Amino acid sequence: MNISQAIKMSLQSIAGNKMRSFLTMLGIIIGVAAVIIMVSLVQGATGNIKAQMESMGTNMISVMFTGRNTTRNLDMADMQKLVDDNPNFFNSVAPSITGNPTVKVGTVNETTSLIGTNQHYASINNAEVETGRFLSEQECAERKKTVVIGKYIANHYFEGENPIGQTMKVGGQMFTVIGVLKAKTTNITQGSPDDRIIIPYSTAQRLLRNAVIRSFSFQAASAEVSKDASEKLEELLLKLLKNEDAYRVMNQAEILEQMDTVMGTLSLMLGGIAGISLLVGGIGIMNIMLVSVTERTREIGIRKAIGARRGSIMTQFLIESIVVSCFGGLIGILIGIGGAHILGTAIEVDASPTVGVMTLAAGFSAGIGVFFGWYPANKASKLNPIEALRFE
Repeated sequence: MNISQAIKMSLQSIAGNKMRSFLTMLGIIIGVAAVIIMVSLVQGATGNIKAQMESMGTNMISVMFTGRNTTRNLDMADMQKLVDDNPNFFNSVAPSITGNPTVKVGTVNETTSLIGTNQHYASINNAEVETGRFLSEQECAERKKTVVIGKYIANHYFEGENPIGQTMKVGGQMFTVIGVLKAKTTNITQGSPDDRIIIPYSTAQRLLRNAVIRSFSFQAASAEVSKDASEKLEELLLKLLKNEDAYRVMNQAEILEQMDTVMGTLSLMLGGIAGISLLVGGIGIMNIMLVSVTERTREIGIRKAIGARRGSIMTQFLIESIVVSCFGGLIGILIGIGGAHILGTAIEVDASPTVGVMTLAAGFSAGIGVFFGWYPANKASKLNPIEALRFE
């Protein structure tokens, strides 16, 4: 018996027992679909997080001061001196003072995210200005009441009008809009990265009544020296504060690498959990194939009596197992693609299954057919023809 004949007989057997064949495939269908959906969602979420982090700048090094076990507070002048004294490691530094003040324009009155910073914030955080301009050094020095707004603020508060030159109340004080940032996300909604305003840090200190700056962002001279710059910064801060618990240094590039590792592990874990369904499906295939061997014992005996070899019998049942598994895998892939798209749209994640994931799922389902079909096929091939012919 050649391969094509074996496949034809397998299809006839599946068509002759449609419900049983479907129930046999069900475990494979669920397993393959679950693997594709889960891995696609994790990959989509990872891509979204990475895009947001990379939009903040891969050369960025963040410093957070905890204030623990130290009586000294480093200000903007101290941080700028570190940059000026180490031009091989750092390009610039920007402070960050955050708050959630009330913003009012006309009758629209809501809270939003505020960042108090300087003129270097835009280049360090990859914040591009769509219209107008960004903060200037002079505005920071003179505590000017100027504001750069996110795309959501521009759309929501000014409703299509040009906001440049118009005023808005921030924390009860009047500010003049000097710029609008380009959208950071495609989903411009309240609470998104586009729902924010940026003012001079010196003005923010007065507005928020917060003189101490706890956060700074440094821009490394290049991506190549980012790690060295991070180590250099830790060394310099330790000299100044004499206590490594008083600060935390976070390198954006290292955070991205760690996130890749964590998300990769999560993908494997979720894929493994979904793979249990494939294992259960494989056991179901083995069970049905053993039943099939028992039902067709006389047929096997007749074929052996007229000269069929052991390899021919084994090939027939093994191919039947593979065909059932592959059909289940194909249906599972189609359901997985549709399910990933629907769930991805629902949670606003690009969960398009990759070719690699679908190939892995298809290969795994075929492997299940071979692994769990071998034992029933081997059992069928070893049947004694005389005893098989006597079987009732």
